Amino acid sequence: MSQSKPIAFVDARVLTLAPEGGQPGQPRRGAMLADLGVVERGWVVVRNGRIDAIGDGAPPRLDPDTEVVDAGGRVVMPAFVDCHTHACFVGDRNDEFEARLAGASYLEILAAGGGIMSTVRSIRAASVTELAEALLLRLEQTARLGTGTIEVKSGYGLDTASEMKMLEAIATVASRVSQTVIPTFLGAHALDADRSNPAEGVEEIIDRTLPAAVEAHPGIACDAYCEENAWSLEDCRRLFEAASRSGCPIRVHTDQFNSLGMTRLAIEMKARSVDHLEATTAEDIERLAQSETIGVLLPNSGFCLDDRYAPGRALVDAGAAIAVASNFNPGSAQSPSLPFAMSLACRKCLLTPAESIVAATFNAACVLGLQHEVGSIEVGKRADLLLLDTADERALAVEIAGPGPIGVMLEGRWHPTGWGR
Repeated sequence: MSQSKPIAFVDARVLTLAPEGGQPGQPRRGAMLADLGVVERGWVVVRNGRIDAIGDGAPPRLDPDTEVVDAGGRVVMPAFVDCHTHACFVGDRNDEFEARLAGASYLEILAAGGGIMSTVRSIRAASVTELAEALLLRLEQTARLGTGTIEVKSGYGLDTASEMKMLEAIATVASRVSQTVIPTFLGAHALDADRSNPAEGVEEIIDRTLPAAVEAHPGIACDAYCEENAWSLEDCRRLFEAASRSGCPIRVHTDQFNSLGMTRLAIEMKARSVDHLEATTAEDIERLAQSETIGVLLPNSGFCLDDRYAPGRALVDAGAAIAVASNFNPGSAQSPSLPFAMSLACRKCLLTPAESIVAATFNAACVLGLQHEVGSIEVGKRADLLLLDTADERALAVEIAGPGPIGVMLEGRWHPTGWGR
C-alpha cells in the first residue's frame, strides 16, 4: 500500500506492548501479561503503513510533510485483535432471545432444532454476495470500536457447499477492507438436525468439506464445537487428525457447558487454542498452564446466556497463556465490542485492566499466528493504532459500552471515524 505522507503521534502515552525481557513471538504469561511496555511521554512515526520509529520525549526532526497528531497525553496503543468471532451470518434469532427470557436454556433450544440451525437455514438460502454484504456491515462496526484484526469462522453451513460459500464470502470481504481478516473453518459446529441421519453430516465434514476448505484456503485453521448434542470427543479427534495431516492449525470450542475431556485432548494434539472454558476443571487448568496452547476467554457469552464465566484469574495465576475475544455471533454473544468483552473479563474473570489489554492484543495475535505483524507497537509492524480519549488505559476496563476510540488507524490510514473523519 502507499501512503501520501508520514504521520507522527507526539506527546502520547504509548502502550507498546513490547516490554523488555519478553520472549519474542511468545504469548505473555504471569507477570508479563500485565506489562504494557509503556512509554510515558513518547512518540510514534508511521510511514507507508508501518511503524517506522518509536521513542521517548520529543521526536527527532520530522519530514516537513509529516502529519503531526498531538495526543495531548492521551493513550496510543495497538488496535485490538479479535481472535474468535462468528460474524458471517444473515438473519437474526430474536425469537430465541425471548424464549430464553421465558426460561429455555441454550442447549434446550439447540436440541429442539433452533439455535445454530436457525442460522444454518438462513445461510443456506443466502448468496455469497448477501453474506459478504452482511459481513461488511459488521466489520465496520468492529472497526469503529477499535478492532484492527478479526478472525471470522464458517460453521453455519454444515455441508460442503454452504461452508465453502461462507469461506468465499469471508475471503471476498477480506480483500475489500483495511482490517486484517482471518478465516477459520468450523464445519464441525453442530450436528445437522435437518438430516435424517446427522452422523452422515459428520462424515461429510471430515471426508469432503475439510479437504475442500484446505484446497481453497491452504493452512486454514480448523475448529470444532465439542459439547453434548454437538460434536463428540471421538469425532473431533478424527477431524483434527485429518486437519493436522493437511497442515491446519487446530482450535476448539471446549468446556462451555460440560467438561467432556476435549481440553485435555486438544492440549495433547498441540491445539493453538481452547476457547470458552466456563466448565473447565482444576486439572485442565494445570494442564493448560504447562502447555503452549492458549486459553481464549469469551465473557460476552456468559453475559448473554447464563452468567457463567471462564476462571480467568485461576488460569493466569497457574501460568497459562490467555486471550480475550468477543465471540460476536447472532445467538449467544450479540456484541461486536471487544472492549466490552475486556471489561467483562475484568469484572467476571477477574483479570486486571492491563492483563485484559494484552489478552485482547498481543496474545490474541498469537492465537492467529500474527504476533510478528500486529498486536504491539514495534518497528516494522503494521500501523494498526488506536488513539483513546483518555490518558489512563484502565478506562477500557472501567467503562461499559463507551463510544470507542477517538482515532482508529488501519495500516497507516485513518479509518473514517472519529479523529480521521
